[in-house]
Amino acid sequence: MKFTIEQIKAEHQKVKSGADFPNYIQAIKKLGVSYYIVSVADGGVDYFDQENSSVSTRGKDDGVRSISGIVNLDQFKTRLKLHQQGGTDYLTFYSDCVDNGVEGWKMDLNAMTCTYFDTEGTEILVEKIPG
Repeated sequence: MKFTIEQIKAEHQKVKSGADFPNYIQAIKKLGVSYYIVSVADGGVDYFDQENSSVSTRGKDDGVRSISGIVNLDQFKTRLKLHQQGGTDYLTFYSDCVDNGVEGWKMDLNAMTCTYFDTEGTEILVEKIPG
């Protein structure tokens, strides 16, 4: 594995809002991250390289969030856009996911897509990653 959690965390510290996100993606891609999967429920992130080896982090608060079982896609898109424009921080975005039925997302740094999914693992939104 070419990258460490410490390297990823160092890059993540530079992200203050969704507006900083494209630079973060480029930085961790250069480290060798192929894709990563975020779990909103426990705050965990699993980072994978090209060989499918992985390193993981877990949320800071040890708590498990109860994700709404009802997807409100229109409201989520509104909140996502606000976040991407720098209008909310990461923790607020997590709350928006919880409230709108988003269990997590997969960031594919090869295809440059972000796929959001619900509690059943069903894809609910796929976006191109800018940059």
